[in-house]
Amino acid sequence: MAAFLLGLLLFVTQSPPVPSRPTHHGDVPPSPTPVQADPFPLNDSSPSAHPNGTLQQLPGVIIIGVRKGGTRALIEMLSLHSGVAAAQNEVHFFDWESHFQRGLPWYLSQMPFSFPEQTTVEKTPAYFTSAKVPERVWRMNPDVKLLLILRDPTERVLSDYTQVYYNRLQKHKRLQPVEAVLLRDGEINLDYRALNRSLYYQHMENWLRYFPLDSIHVVDGDQLIRDPLPEMRQVERFLELEPQINASNFYFNKTKGFYCLRDHGRERCLHDSKGRAHPLVDPSILQKLFRYFHEPNRKFFELVGRTFNWS
Repeated sequence: MAAFLLGLLLFVTQSPPVPSRPTHHGDVPPSPTPVQADPFPLNDSSPSAHPNGTLQQLPGVIIIGVRKGGTRALIEMLSLHSGVAAAQNEVHFFDWESHFQRGLPWYLSQMPFSFPEQTTVEKTPAYFTSAKVPERVWRMNPDVKLLLILRDPTERVLSDYTQVYYNRLQKHKRLQPVEAVLLRDGEINLDYRALNRSLYYQHMENWLRYFPLDSIHVVDGDQLIRDPLPEMRQVERFLELEPQINASNFYFNKTKGFYCLRDHGRERCLHDSKGRAHPLVDPSILQKLFRYFHEPNRKFFELVGRTFNWS
């Protein structure tokens, strides 16, 4: 609550910075509404209290992305901690105009009820790649902690394609072979939106215009799949949470091929839509993707001062 009031005070007393903007664009909301005066009003934004002592609090932590990077796994694992209250749905407050123009009170109403000592966490993967989101988050709370989970850019593109493929299949829409979307005239199709989402350095530059690097923790999504506990211990340290998540919270499900969760004796796995097999891609196309991402990856490593085992 204190962080929220501080953020509002800063917003009232000073104008936000007006940095230069990147040329890319984030996801487009489904039905934008006309702009109203101010989505951050000072009135009607106090939290709703519950008789049992819980209340709705603005998030102190936001999982900002990336799409198909493992955000659902991350928030489910983080929910194992008793000090965390997680919003179950992707709120899309900062990137969808139809939601943003409803204002901060509406955003607060989407948060779970939690005890005052708990930290509320929200996750919306599209935040990372939306150019307008960093400033909006900063205006809400410049001290918010941000979690960014990333995978090998080529793997992320193929996961992106796979999700769209199955969505089209369920809706009986025309299916596009993976080669048709990845290539144009034998070269990488630069208009394929999934490629832009994997140009991590471009989007990270935008976030670093508003937030210092020590406010953003990058989670290795590939490592989280292979061995989740070390990654979650790093997340606990970053969020300054008492260490609670341990090896007994994870077990490997041989049928699904990935780790599932155990919480107070109750076992649960991610939805069947997670962990789908990627399409078979010709090795020559994979090599084109590896070459395409080589320089963007190098730039990202320089930005964050850390390297990842991406081919």
